[in-house]
Amino acid sequence: MTNYWVNSAYNTLEISSDHQLLVTDDLLHTYMARPGLALVPESCAAERSLHLRVTDNPRAEVLDSEIAAMADENIRENYRVWLRYRKRLLAASSLESFDMSLFKGEGVDVPPLFIAQLAQIFIRHILGDEAHPLEVRMGKLVFRVQKTTVIDDGIVMGADDEVVIRNAQASETGNIMDLLKGKSMSMRSADLDVSHENNADAYWARNEELDLAAQLNFGHEPINYFCRVLEKWINHFLGVGGRITPMQQITDPQWSWHVGLDDAATEILNNLYNKELVEVDELQKVICLFRLDFVDEAAVAKAQAGKPVYMVIAMNDQQPLQLKPQNLLFNLPLANVS
Repeated sequence: MTNYWVNSAYNTLEISSDHQLLVTDDLLHTYMARPGLALVPESCAAERSLHLRVTDNPRAEVLDSEIAAMADENIRENYRVWLRYRKRLLAASSLESFDMSLFKGEGVDVPPLFIAQLAQIFIRHILGDEAHPLEVRMGKLVFRVQKTTVIDDGIVMGADDEVVIRNAQASETGNIMDLLKGKSMSMRSADLDVSHENNADAYWARNEELDLAAQLNFGHEPINYFCRVLEKWINHFLGVGGRITPMQQITDPQWSWHVGLDDAATEILNNLYNKELVEVDELQKVICLFRLDFVDEAAVAKAQAGKPVYMVIAMNDQQPLQLKPQNLLFNLPLANVS
């Protein structure tokens, strides 16, 4: 049993009898220590007073006059955003129902950072304590933007985008930067900067770090673990079992449903489905195709029964990969979503 991602705040939550996550005061406390709300030397007396009160009681009512008394307009706005977010958190029956509610209606009014942090908590919960290390590494694709690069023999490598940018700005060319500049696989296999089957257990010692790259495309073991992550994501939120299989191309003459797992993938799939011309350079952005087959056909809309759903992950023009896991919660052809 391995306790990983301890800084994700997952351990602050309670778990209901139906395996849903319940908001606690301990979770709310963590937000007060995050940038934007945490005190800094420049914090005024009004900000310090309110911060202390809400830290002591994270569900305390906050008056508009208390926010207006703060000297910094940015801090005032941060508190308004946080209080709106907190109100919705506390009104929801579970963290899952709160997350689902974010993407319904007129648009998401929650900072992207909050959404990514929740996604990490969900992945931690879904994978559990007995997860395979490659499953955990590939689970990071759900909530961390990946810098992607095509290297030897068409292999697509992914490394944390923030780390790559930070290293580049610092003029530091560590192993990840060397990797993304195209070092050979034989050179890379000697170190632990690339997660693969033979060195998977080494991930646990670095599970909080973001410095491990992974192979993302068809024919390599990590993408199979990514499929297991997506299956568990769908099952946890929607209660629907399915089997996801990596594939190289879609040859189905009865192709009837697809889901792009990111914006670039959605555009490519829509164009292909509509038989529109897709340039070669656009097709080269595709990292991997997937086929989703549902285990319980009764859960599928009648018109889609017995038919697979095709999915894609793809790079955009700047080559990052930023998944939109909510696409799998709202765009599947299900008969009834509870």
